[in-house]
Amino acid sequence: MQAPNGVIDALVEDEAEGVAVAKQYLGYFQGRVRDWSCGDQRVLRHAVPENRLRAYNIRPIIEALADTGSVLELRSSFAKGMITALIRIEGRPVGLIGNNSHHLGGAIDAEGGDKAARFIQLCDAFNIPIVSLCDTPGMMVGPEVEKTAQVRHVSRLFVAAARATVPIFAVVLRKGYGLGALAMIGGSNQKPFTIVAWPSAEFGAMGLEGAVKLAYRKELAALEDPTARKAWFDDMVAKSYAENKALSSATFLEIDDVIDPCETRSRIVEGLKSTAHASRFERRVTRVDLW
Repeated sequence: MQAPNGVIDALVEDEAEGVAVAKQYLGYFQGRVRDWSCGDQRVLRHAVPENRLRAYNIRPIIEALADTGSVLELRSSFAKGMITALIRIEGRPVGLIGNNSHHLGGAIDAEGGDKAARFIQLCDAFNIPIVSLCDTPGMMVGPEVEKTAQVRHVSRLFVAAARATVPIFAVVLRKGYGLGALAMIGGSNQKPFTIVAWPSAEFGAMGLEGAVKLAYRKELAALEDPTARKAWFDDMVAKSYAENKALSSATFLEIDDVIDPCETRSRIVEGLKSTAHASRFERRVTRVDLW
């Protein structure tokens, strides 16, 4: 009962597993470890489906990026659209947030905003850098969603990310739309220490399909033949995608680079080395929500 409602961080089978998980959890706050290994990074080239509308499992991507056996996902049964995990990269502790396209297409709901905001506070309080894997169509919208106090909850994510003093390394895997994408990268394209994108990434103020429907509503309504209407719609979406894909956005300096997915880990390592702090245990002003 306490796992789905977000009260506990990890649900275990028995006391022995509980002790093991507690030791692993505390270990991230003890600093870097010397011994580490990682998997073949080339698997990341095939992690995102070629069909841009198809959902995929982000957890294998996290496992591949992290040191082998170093992933501890927190509150996995709560706010399933938002992944929060502590990992290690070359032995260094790192916090990771990511969008789960299997839940609401990766859109950020009220619970997801709370979950990510509190996790960012935790990382910032203990000087743990953050990696953000962005693939979101934006914030959830609609009358039913607003009943959950969506605005109040997701705003916490913006505030927590903007206040964070630890470096944020943003990687746009696929969709980087609207306020949801800005929330995932700290509130602004200028906030992350680096922001890179995979070739599969696409950007926009909102989802491309929705944008075409709104911008060309009259033109679509004028086409009486459903087949012709769909063909025209698909063509306009394709043109919009060509204008908003990662390589196009890079030319406007909205992101730092478009990279080969298998380079993601090495880019994060370069950032971690560039931002290494002299003291991990200096006094910090961040407060972590008790829940």
